[in-house]
Amino acid sequence: MPHDPALEAHEHAEHAEHAEHEHDNFTSMVTLTIAVLAVLAATAGSLETVEAGGAITSASEAVLAQDKATDSWGFSNSKSVRKNLYLIAQDLNPSRAADYLKSQAKNAADEDRSREEATKLEKERDTLLAQSRKHEHRHHWLTAAATLLEVGIAICTVAIITKKRLFWIGSLILAAGGLGLLGFAYLG
Repeated sequence: MPHDPALEAHEHAEHAEHAEHEHDNFTSMVTLTIAVLAVLAATAGSLETVEAGGAITSASEAVLAQDKATDSWGFSNSKSVRKNLYLIAQDLNPSRAADYLKSQAKNAADEDRSREEATKLEKERDTLLAQSRKHEHRHHWLTAAATLLEVGIAICTVAIITKKRLFWIGSLILAAGGLGLLGFAYLG
């Protein structure tokens, strides 16, 4: 069964809503806490999904940039080989040396352009991999944040059932930890 934080939060909120009919101030505060935590948990879960997608997209783009760089290096190497073949051809057929020299210069220029392109693509790859790692780092922190917020919701439900403030305070502490992790995901 897939994990759906928004659905779980909604179910907890429904339980709290039923308890709300008792018109108890404590129950009202805890119910409000559940509603706020549900919104925060859903937000953290959504951000977690966005960051996971960003990590995958950046990693995929990095692979594509590396493939293009590999192609450019291959093209550069082929131009280097051709350039050197024209050098040999000049020695073997001096009467066409001017033609071979022109072809050699063109291949050398193509080789240099391909090398520059490959180097540029490798830098792009490195940037994309760094972005992917950043998204993945955020994803991990957001997973922990969403988990703490969801556990806080569950403990709020226990507070309503048992009418014990200690559970409610515990849920607030977990919520604070979840918010801290959510903030750390983007600041850390």
